[in-house]
Amino acid sequence: MVKGLGTFCSLVISVLFVGQVTADDPVDFSLQIQPILAGRCFACHGPDEKSRKSGLRLDQREAAIAMAIQPGNGAASALVKRVRSADPEQRMPPVGSQKPALSDEEISLLERWIEQGAKYERHWSLEVPRREAVPQVSDGNWCRNPVDRFVYARLKDAELVPSPEGDRRTLARRLSFDLTGLPPSSQEVEAFVANDASTAYEDYVDHLLDSPHFGERMAIYWLDVVRYADTMGIHSDNFRPHFPFRDWVIKAFNDNLPYDQFVREQVAGDLLPGATSGQLIASGFNRLNMTTEEGGAQSKEYRAIYQADRVRNFSVIFLGMTLGCAQCHDHKFDPFTTRDFYSLAAFFSDVAEVAVGRQVVVTLPKIRHNKQDELLAEEIAEYKEQLDVETPELATAQRAWESSLEPPAIEWTVLDPNTTSSQHGAYHCDADGILEREYSSNPTRETTQIVARVTTPRVTAVCLELLTDRLAPLHGPGRSADGSVVIREITLSVGGKNVPLARAEATAQQEDKPADLVIDGKDDTAWLGAPKTAESQHLIVELQKPIESTDPEGVLLTVSVSGGSERAIPGRMRLWVTGAPLPLGIDESLVMAPFHRIVKIPEAERSAPQKKVLSEFFRQRTPLLVGPRKRLEELLAKRGELEARGTTLVTISEKPRMVRILPRGNWMDESGEVVTPAIPGVFGELSGQSDQLTRLDLARWVTSKDHPLTARVYVNRLWKLMFGSGLVRTLDDFGTQGRPPSHPELLDWLAAEFVDKGWDTKYLIRLLVTSATYRQSSVVPPALLARDPENEFLARQNRFRLEAEMVRDNALAVSGLLVRTIGGASVKPYQPVGYWENLQFPKRKWEHDEDGNQYRRGLYTFWCRTFLHPALLAFDAPTREECTVERPRSNTPLAALVLLNDPTYVEAARVFAQRILNQPGTVESRLSFAFREVLQREPSQAERDVLNGMLAEFYDQYSADPAAAAQIQTVGSAPAVGESAAVGHAAWTAVARTLLNLHETITRN
Repeated sequence: MVKGLGTFCSLVISVLFVGQVTADDPVDFSLQIQPILAGRCFACHGPDEKSRKSGLRLDQREAAIAMAIQPGNGAASALVKRVRSADPEQRMPPVGSQKPALSDEEISLLERWIEQGAKYERHWSLEVPRREAVPQVSDGNWCRNPVDRFVYARLKDAELVPSPEGDRRTLARRLSFDLTGLPPSSQEVEAFVANDASTAYEDYVDHLLDSPHFGERMAIYWLDVVRYADTMGIHSDNFRPHFPFRDWVIKAFNDNLPYDQFVREQVAGDLLPGATSGQLIASGFNRLNMTTEEGGAQSKEYRAIYQADRVRNFSVIFLGMTLGCAQCHDHKFDPFTTRDFYSLAAFFSDVAEVAVGRQVVVTLPKIRHNKQDELLAEEIAEYKEQLDVETPELATAQRAWESSLEPPAIEWTVLDPNTTSSQHGAYHCDADGILEREYSSNPTRETTQIVARVTTPRVTAVCLELLTDRLAPLHGPGRSADGSVVIREITLSVGGKNVPLARAEATAQQEDKPADLVIDGKDDTAWLGAPKTAESQHLIVELQKPIESTDPEGVLLTVSVSGGSERAIPGRMRLWVTGAPLPLGIDESLVMAPFHRIVKIPEAERSAPQKKVLSEFFRQRTPLLVGPRKRLEELLAKRGELEARGTTLVTISEKPRMVRILPRGNWMDESGEVVTPAIPGVFGELSGQSDQLTRLDLARWVTSKDHPLTARVYVNRLWKLMFGSGLVRTLDDFGTQGRPPSHPELLDWLAAEFVDKGWDTKYLIRLLVTSATYRQSSVVPPALLARDPENEFLARQNRFRLEAEMVRDNALAVSGLLVRTIGGASVKPYQPVGYWENLQFPKRKWEHDEDGNQYRRGLYTFWCRTFLHPALLAFDAPTREECTVERPRSNTPLAALVLLNDPTYVEAARVFAQRILNQPGTVESRLSFAFREVLQREPSQAERDVLNGMLAEFYDQYSADPAAAAQIQTVGSAPAVGESAAVGHAAWTAVARTLLNLHETITRN
């Protein structure tokens, strides 16, 4: 895959930027030499044997030394002689190859490299990221975190200085678009500007990261990457329901699902043990490719098309590599073979699908239906509020209830741990013996040892109370994607000797995963607590013989808890013991034990958390609230019924199909060798738990902590979202034809940090946006622009146009029309009449939504691949026929015409004009309001003069033509103003249209 001249020229600039080298400086093969060889030589002297000329291979040291390189003697090496030759017949690259001759600087680099021994190294992207030491800079006042130290060290080497920090209004707007895809409200901006706390900036960042719109903003990008659409794409391009996948992506980002789990659930969610409905929805990732229903299509051909699409998609998304180039021949530039291509395709040969025809959809629970869900959510919130209300009557009733509590039939005593230890993280002991785990520490499996001193004279049973966790998906004990919790084994020991256990029982369990499995001595069995919303669970283990002690100091009891499966470890837990006679069973005493402890404390001495716990428990039981509780249960059940009606595509695994190498990619040629699943040879070999590797093996490999590419590629794309371009500019190509990283040490440090922090997306984004590098002004002085036009040194922030969906969302948000409901089926905003008239089999007509769905975010717009909404196309949204990791940014008259004339924008302008007119005061105060709402700043005097003149001009125009003023009111579904107000409203609509069409309005600065 040969890149164009423009790409190569940029590549050379990057190489030269590595430093102002001297003759004594060591030459870096991966960053300085390999890009030259890959760009000029590998097409004829590289990995592809069939295109290799003269038997010369320059991508391997032994072969190169045999024919073209004399280590230690650059001048005598044939390679240097040929690239330096003035003879057109001898010079390399050959004249007519469309590759420019090497510059004097590049030839000098080659010669110096050979003089230094011609050392070869693997390409930088194939080595596991190394956590380089954070640079120590002499002037660290500018630096706010490690990101800045890497950047500042590079700036200092280049004799550049950072740009000043942007003003708070600019930063508020930048952060809001980057983290939510929406503009900040004027109230948010004013509060941020006025906040003089030292943590004001960080608090604002956390507020945005916690917003439910964060998941929507991230989903816009991820849906491009995975080529999500509402239609199948090929031939008739018919509707294919799949919106639950989009909802899953939004929720995953909002829940901060660790990226490694995020990947595994998409690639192989259906193969995970006890796969949840959410994981099945996620596995629809494998079904997002384009398909056909054309009657004359050949099934065998389209199976080959689908398998090739999945290889391209997987390799670009997770590896950042152009492995798709090896479909017909060995890769010409990177170490990938045709065998690698088809061996990777074989991983997906178990995906059940219809080769030609309508794909099978399935019905799954927990899928949202936006309108009904929105109405239900409002009513549910109303009844929850009734349950939370404070009244004298409830306070009196609670005191009476507390007084009426009988002593428990079984006395349970809470244990305060002396010490705890875990393999992968730590639990810290909170008040009342509660052990809580940091949320960023959430491994697949974990074994925790808890040592506590037991002062009761006798112990017959131990209870593990698994507490509710606000950070868990269902606010229950489990932190897995579906909220379940898994305990594999519990052991007790005293004085180093195991205590024999008799039986186990739990308050909740799934039929085939009973509690007794936690004491069977096997690590491959487990108790699986049924996922329950905001409800603690209890697991009791009874001893064969009591632990008895007369020592007043008690005995040290060690409890070892082994749990987890796909991160289903408990987040919060507490230990209780009892000396009551056996058998115990699950009874009210166990459930009431925490509340009896609080009731014993005088009311005035109770802590706020204790008061809250007791109040919430009382309200779930008091007859005074039986009505609201019953209605709330009915509403929750109704919502559950609605959630069960959706359909989507999921991956269903069947017997793997045979996969063979297709010579030259020809699906009719059956002479190629049959292959089985395997990872590309350059990465070594992969072993699995069965005879043939599966997608789950592939998913685990690509998310292993020592994988060289996965973290680098994702971190680079997060950098792109926050800075406008990646540290590696070629987001889809980390190979030899891609751009080397501008800051290689920083990229590797970020990748290692990301993995070490549990693949935590929000953590990494917070690190990036709280850096001084991110906070820089995007204003670029002419001297800096001339020195660094592409901002490779990061001496400033970048500014760029908002993405297509955000342009529309911004206008709707400013106008007040935006409906912020999260999730649900795709919607249809206004679209030109007849735009779909060429869609056949069957013929279709776009019917735009008449209700609030018209004003949903652009993320939810119906995505028709062959006829994408024209307003999205005008702002460079992709059709999503293929994986898209970076959208182009064009500046065309068509985009300006969309902003001025598309009904969505005209309607937004007239509704915004009404908002402006509703503001009391003068024209000047209204202009100030308009600017604060659109641009979060005050207008300059020059801007006021222009808009005042425009307002007067249009007022005169519409006064002379009241019919034209009335016509403005007919655009869109929003209510019109009265006839008497139409002229003034139309004039202000013209002002609003102008503001919404400003370059600054659609630009992220």
